[in-house]
Amino acid sequence: AGIQRLASHFIVTTSSPMSTPIKTIAVLFAMDAEAAPLIAHLALVEAPDAFVRAPRAPMKCYAGTLPSGTKVYVVCNGSCVKHNVCNVGTVGAALSAYETCVSLSPDVLVNAGTAGGFAKRGGAVGDVYLGTEFKNFDRRIPIPGYDAYGVGSYEACATPNLAAHLGCKRGVVCTGNSLDATETCRAALEEYGASVKEMEAAAIAHVAHLFDVPLIGVKTITDIVDGPVATQEEFLANLGTAAAALKDVVPKVIEFLDGKLVSEL
Repeated sequence: AGIQRLASHFIVTTSSPMSTPIKTIAVLFAMDAEAAPLIAHLALVEAPDAFVRAPRAPMKCYAGTLPSGTKVYVVCNGSCVKHNVCNVGTVGAALSAYETCVSLSPDVLVNAGTAGGFAKRGGAVGDVYLGTEFKNFDRRIPIPGYDAYGVGSYEACATPNLAAHLGCKRGVVCTGNSLDATETCRAALEEYGASVKEMEAAAIAHVAHLFDVPLIGVKTITDIVDGPVATQEEFLANLGTAAAALKDVVPKVIEFLDGKLVSEL
């Protein structure tokens, strides 16, 4: 709605993310099914020239402009050429985030997607969370200095006004490369105070930190990590519902970000 096709021309600029209005927004998704409702809702079109500098990279970009002139990009991790499944996890996420920052020069990154929640922290299927911090829960490196590096602990862009506008929950987002969680992983999730468990955000946060680009995490809950149903069963059963929730909330996020300073979020 209100989206116009972008010309296939991408201009790289640099500016302080805190002092200039947000005019370029990039939304990163791991799975096509998560992104599809938003792409359709905003009438975005595929931009095949977005990552021309990396022709063998798997990610796909969809682009448009808001009536205000703000550019909106949706970037999906793409598919694994060997296994023909979506490139979920930290490798695909880091690659997508890096190329997005280099080629599209976003003023802000939004990592949107589905995730697991925790009943003991008030989470329920269908809840929407804004991340407050991003940590890795399965990078265990028990060597001084490397232990902290393994966890990461990247702060999210402060978004108190956005959270109030959306009326959503906030909490720590923890990232790992497995859909399930071992007892060791569960202990780490507890130690880090995780409200959200997923597979990409901390990798994107690492890249965002390199480029000094603010990162906002928007996650909808498909499964309850500390619940009685097997994670994979609950995830598959609720993926469509969670994707629809993302379609509802992410346009509101984009509308709120449009033209604001990062300090106003």
